[in-house]
Parts: sequence; C-alpha cells; structure tokens
Amino acid sequence: MSKIFITGSSDGIGLETAKQLINLGHEVTLHARDKKKAKELKSKLDTKILIADLNSLEETKKLAQEINNLDKFDTIIHNAGAFHEDKQTIFTVNVLAPYILTALINKPKQLIYIGSNMHPQGAFDIEKLAFEKEVDYSTSKLLILMMSLAISRYWKDVYVNTVDPGWVKTKMANYNAPDSLEDGSATQVWLASNDDLGFSGKYFYHLKETIYSSKADDIKKQDKLINIYEELTNIGFPHNEK
Repeated sequence: MSKIFITGSSDGIGLETAKQLINLGHEVTLHARDKKKAKELKSKLDTKILIADLNSLEETKKLAQEINNLDKFDTIIHNAGAFHEDKQTIFTVNVLAPYILTALINKPKQLIYIGSNMHPQGAFDIEKLAFEKEVDYSTSKLLILMMSLAISRYWKDVYVNTVDPGWVKTKMANYNAPDSLEDGSATQVWLASNDDLGFSGKYFYHLKETIYSSKADDIKKQDKLINIYEELTNIGFPHNEK
C-alpha cells in the first residue's frame, strides 16, 4: 500500500484517479480548492481532504506544510489545472503551484505531473515570462513538462514522469470528448501503484511511453525556468542531485 496525495481531486480525472487508487487499497489524501468543494468531495469519498486555492501562493505554501505534517508520501500527483481562466491564473495554478509544492514538500518516491497533448502548441519568450507572469494553457503544459524533465535530472532518487491523460470527458475539456475518465486515470493509477518503476523523465499516454515535443528538451531553458520560478516565489529549489 502506498501513501498518495493528489492535487485537484474534487472532480474529473483527479477524483477518478483517487477512487481507483483507494479501491486498490492505497492511502489517498485529497485536495479541494475551498470548503464548499471539500464538503462535496467528502460526500463522495470518506478520506482526508486538504483545502487550498492554488491561485494563491501563500495558500499553496501552507498546503505544502500541511502535507509535510502528515509525514512522507510515496507519490504526489500534480493533477490540478486551470483551463477556462485568465492567463495569469493559468500560470499561477498550472506552473507556479506545482513548482512550490515540489520544492517544499518532503521528497516522495515518485512525482507525477499531468501534461496535455496541447503542449506542442505552447510558445513563450523566456526573457519576458518573469515579468508578464501569464501563459495560455498549451504553454503551461509545455512548461510543466520542461519542469518535470529538469527535476528528473536533479533528483536521481525520485521517479519523475509526465502523463498525457488524453482528451477526456470532463467539464474542463468537453463532455463529448472520446476518452473516458477511466482512460484518463489509468496511467496515473498504474504509475502510483508501482513502488519501483525503474524509469524517470518519461512521457506517457494511455499506459505507454510516447513522444513529446522536442521543444521541451532544451536543458538550458529548463534550468532558466527553474531560476525564474525561484525568483517569482522566493523559494529556492533543492538542486542536490543536479
């Protein structure tokens, strides 16, 4: 049995992932944006729920401390994401929040980041990013993939991978999408249920490793992005394995 924390697990793919992992016997801690969401979630799954608005850097930092107070986790799944929001919110929730949580939470055995097949359309000017602090959804998913690849280089003692869940029937995407919640959750469930993966820095789609945009492989830009996140959040990243 593994101890797992999932951000953005009050509905959609995050909730489905939590249900499946709980059914497999894992100890899963959930996350909701506010008290109302937490109450609704509690009626569906009777397990521990932490509350934090990831659009607030201070609440995200507090969430990291609350997670650490629960002792070390085996797996952290960074599932939360903003889509139909303004570009600053997308940058904060989809990029800065995962960075803060990764930097502050005690190292787990495994980190799973949720990507998107829209990431190849992402584009950014790295010199402007620190000042503008806003990106579209596709770019946010390119940035999270680049961060995942960077961390897989820095932390050789942690399995770090990214999952493209596909185009799934959710309120974020479209209920007419071709993939089911089960399809979109299967890879995360598989990864989180394995204590000794033996691989890191990979990109998965529907239980199989797949290719991703070569734009994400620029190591100098990966490192520069981490530096930018350090400056924006005032949180240094523990580069002990770099």
